[in-house]
Amino acid sequence: MARLRSDIWVSAYMRTQEIGGGFATLRRRGAAEAGAVFVVLDCLDGRLALFAPGPSDETYGERRFVRAHKAEWTDSAEIAARLAREVQRDPDLWIVDVERRDGAHGLEVVGG
Repeated sequence: MARLRSDIWVSAYMRTQEIGGGFATLRRRGAAEAGAVFVVLDCLDGRLALFAPGPSDETYGERRFVRAHKAEWTDSAEIAARLAREVQRDPDLWIVDVERRDGAHGLEVVGG
């Protein structure tokens, strides 16, 4: 099964966050068909997390994510540095910022 286009997935994800009580903004628009998607979660209390593309589910074509840092939470400087490196490597990537006090990012996160 083919994976959903990035532009459609991002639009649906942002809408889902807003319906669920969060606030989502598009920081960077990438390639519509297959740009990698990064999600920055801000819990508005100093807790920040960055989720990067993970291994895809070949059966259902669903997007999966990995936490892009070792600790559960990180700081804005580390996120900014990582995203700057990623943009240099792949200028077609997407960046979505999510603000949720409850930390409910709604992503399928794999790995530790």
